[in-house]
Amino acid sequence: MAADRFDLVIFDCDGVLVDSERIAVQVDARIFADLGCEFTEAEIVDLLVGSSTEVWRATVQERLGRPLEHGWEEPYHSWYREALDAGLTAVDGIAEALDALTLPSCVASNGGHGGMRRNLALVGLFERFEGRIFSAEDVTRGKPEPDLFLHAARVMGVDPARCAVVEDSAYGVRAAQAAGMAAFGYAGGLTAAARLAGPGTVVFDDMRRLPALLAGTG
Repeated sequence: MAADRFDLVIFDCDGVLVDSERIAVQVDARIFADLGCEFTEAEIVDLLVGSSTEVWRATVQERLGRPLEHGWEEPYHSWYREALDAGLTAVDGIAEALDALTLPSCVASNGGHGGMRRNLALVGLFERFEGRIFSAEDVTRGKPEPDLFLHAARVMGVDPARCAVVEDSAYGVRAAQAAGMAAFGYAGGLTAAARLAGPGTVVFDDMRRLPALLAGTG
């Protein structure tokens, strides 16, 4: 892998920059039980982590056997906020990786802008990406479709073929591949390495290794 292969690194947010997935999965399980459809935490990881709102909603409605009512989620926003306020941290090693990274970077996540700003600020990472944060709110289709990554590359003025995507979910890796971008699958979180692996994907479990992997020396 040539050291000058990439002109831009696109980071997912949850599970890559902020260690929020573990917290969110626990809250999800509580919410689903409250709604009347049971999901184990393992099922949530396999079926929902990294998914778009559309995939998430369809999966839950199928398990429920009925549509979710308009505004159903409003009572639960505070559950996530309280849990994140109490326990959110940056992903282990990400600060060191960002300090060592010499390439331009941005964030592209299925999460909303408000939640990303809040979570990145909570762990002291918002200023590193301010003005370069992209959400599925900005495009028609979220991950696993390529729209979000292509949008980020277009705004940043970089050819998709010169972009590296750092993801922690199978949905995100699929989106990167569909966008024609190199995928780096972080397996230090909830998603098993085997679910991230595939043609053209570099799988790793220590974020501190990322700069060397991007440079082709790791």
